[in-house]
Amino acid sequence: MSWIDAHRTSGRLDGRCLCGAVRIVVDGSHVAAVSVCHCGMCQRSTGYAYGSFVADAEAVTVEGAVATYASTPFSSRSFCPTCGSHLWLRDNEAGEYELFPGLFPAAAEFPLVSEIYTDRRPAYVPLAGDHRTKTQAEYEADNPHVEGDA
Repeated sequence: MSWIDAHRTSGRLDGRCLCGAVRIVVDGSHVAAVSVCHCGMCQRSTGYAYGSFVADAEAVTVEGAVATYASTPFSSRSFCPTCGSHLWLRDNEAGEYELFPGLFPAAAEFPLVSEIYTDRRPAYVPLAGDHRTKTQAEYEADNPHVEGDA
């Protein structure tokens, strides 16, 4: 069992954007834990740190209009076109959703399990706790197709 599989669960989570125009239901397999990225692209996208949890594509149902931006050749980011709330990032091949935990009240209980690009983390974003960490060089060595500080 991998470290992330220890947090894989099944069940229902209800979420929505700031204005309520987009509603998201996760009903099935998801990882009840948050991972954070501090690369430049994620910081520009969110204005802070990018934190997400993963849900299988089959478990996610979306109601409402969604706008999508192809942020890299291999992934896209989606948001509410009415209020601008960030909704998810999706790998074009894997298909699973990396959902923003703030959209889901129940996700407030999820632990922080990983943090990447820690050497790019702004001074105003100290994250405490015992979780896995990787610098830009460490992460990109494991994921050569990624250049997250673009």
